[in-house]
Amino acid sequence: MDYLMRKAIEEGTPLKIIYIDRQSRLSERIITIEAITPTHVRAYCYTKRALRMFSRENILSAEMIRDRKYGA
Repeated sequence: MDYLMRKAIEEGTPLKIIYIDRQSRLSERIITIEAITPTHVRAYCYTKRALRMFSRENILSAEMIRDRKYGA
C-alpha cells in the first residue's frame, strides 16, 4: 500500500480507502493525499469536505480512482 500512496501523492490522484476509526467503525472515504509520515496520512477527504489525518495502520485498503469529479 505504501507504493500506491506514494504514486497517488506524486500524481495527485485520489484514492478510495476503507478506514477503521478508534471506535472500530468502518467507513469508505475518497481522499487526495497531501503528505505522508511514518504513522499518518494527511489528506483532503471528499466525504467530510475537510483536511483530515488518517492513521496509516487504520487504512485497511486503498485503490486509485480516476474520476474527473475528484480532479483526476
